[in-house]
Amino acid sequence: MKLLRYIANLGYGSRRDVQWMFREGRITDAGGEVLYADDRAAHEAVRIDGEPLDPAPGMVLMLHKPVGCTCSTKDPGRLVHDLLPPRFRLRDPVLSTVGRLDRDTSGLLLMTDDGQLLHRIISPRSSLPKVYEATLAQPLRGDEAALFASGTLMLESEKTPLRPAVLEVVDATHARLTLTEGRYHQVRRMFAAVGNHVQALHRSRVGGLGLGDLAEGQWRLLEAGDLAQLFGAPAP
Repeated sequence: MKLLRYIANLGYGSRRDVQWMFREGRITDAGGEVLYADDRAAHEAVRIDGEPLDPAPGMVLMLHKPVGCTCSTKDPGRLVHDLLPPRFRLRDPVLSTVGRLDRDTSGLLLMTDDGQLLHRIISPRSSLPKVYEATLAQPLRGDEAALFASGTLMLESEKTPLRPAVLEVVDATHARLTLTEGRYHQVRRMFAAVGNHVQALHRSRVGGLGLGDLAEGQWRLLEAGDLAQLFGAPAP
């Protein structure tokens, strides 16, 4: 692909904008030699204003989503894309969230511009476990773990029962729930079905991948080893 189109697709601007960058000599190789719009060069060899290019297509990142951000590009209010470099919102292919966390849920959120990888992660066939930490309004009554593990729980307006889920009691009003599916507001609706209310919800793991020391509101690119870890965790 010619550099003009390639750099525009990375979100640096329209093709006209990028054309001006070439004319101004701002796009060079690693040695400082000026490059031209019709040139072809390896991603890692290109510099803009002396800086390496943003991540190449096929990027995957992990974001520690805070409460109050929406997994959308259009909703009013603060968006998860606001936590990333502005150019990332302009990339083609688009950088999408891998599934969603609602506005009031914090924790591990994956984002990628790799459509095949996105569908592999969210596909029901992948059965990737997702771990949530829930703070409840009322004490657990004691039978939730057996009910959630039974594979018989039906949520309101659903036509099929939920897959078995693993509930670990942390204390009377705190629980850790591991799911292998991702229905709409599933954790909140599961606890509502047993007469409780989720006051705070945090996703701590997806597959074998945890947040580690990633601070709230921060993000990092994932490497091959991270993806192997993501898919390496067995379902509960």
